[in-house]
Amino acid sequence: MSGRSFIGETRIEALPGDARGFAYGDGLFETMRVHQGVVPWWAAHRARLEAGAARLRLSLPTATTIEGVLAELFDDQGDGVAKLIVTRGGGGRGYAPALDAPPVWRLSRHPFPQAPRAGGLVLRWCETRLAVQPALAGLKHCNRLEQVLARGEWNDPTIEEGLMRSTDGDVVCATAANLFVLHGTRWSTPRIDRCGVAGTCRAWLLSQTGAAEVRMAPAEVETADAVLLCNAVRGILPVARLGERVFAPHPAVAELAQRLAHAHPGFAAGPLL
Repeated sequence: MSGRSFIGETRIEALPGDARGFAYGDGLFETMRVHQGVVPWWAAHRARLEAGAARLRLSLPTATTIEGVLAELFDDQGDGVAKLIVTRGGGGRGYAPALDAPPVWRLSRHPFPQAPRAGGLVLRWCETRLAVQPALAGLKHCNRLEQVLARGEWNDPTIEEGLMRSTDGDVVCATAANLFVLHGTRWSTPRIDRCGVAGTCRAWLLSQTGAAEVRMAPAEVETADAVLLCNAVRGILPVARLGERVFAPHPAVAELAQRLAHAHPGFAAGPLL
């Protein structure tokens, strides 16, 4: 059942030439965990999509339309990942956007990513930096070349993720996840007002932990009592090692994973998928 997709009103295999997301990255995307044919956090994904579209002045397909196509793609009531890409349509060649152009969009179905090894993730520091751009900060926009370059820095299968800093040197995120660190009983997470993505799982963890949103130096990660990554598809991912720093399993991370399993049925069978 993997590999099925829907674009606009017609099933095709490639984005049409007037999709500005293809030419310029002029669009947004959502990657969502599906459980028994539905997206338990659909309201949160839709709210983020709408907020991003308002900032980019981008038209969206209606929620009802997206929900109908999602139901069709997962008509077996199966589990998996749904990826929605919405790009500005029209305008032809050139940067000037046609603000009234209807969106060109794609919804596709995919299997879960491979589960990490038991015991926690092994991380490294990335050399590629995230540019400081407040106009795009927080958005899950289609310009992801920084993450592509960062993820291309290693091919060691024992390393599962890399942490990224901004061009000013503060820690922002992993290549495909948000970051939380624990010092004593206090959680904190990097601010995303200058770059980075406002993750839906990040938002849930903020509501559960009251974590402080801070400018985070690399030393604050390396000296933490516990570190975790999170995203809406894989949930809460404990970190076992960052470079030479080893982190022992921490009960606070396990407790948050249990809370997530109660809040999101897709993680009830195991939060590390």
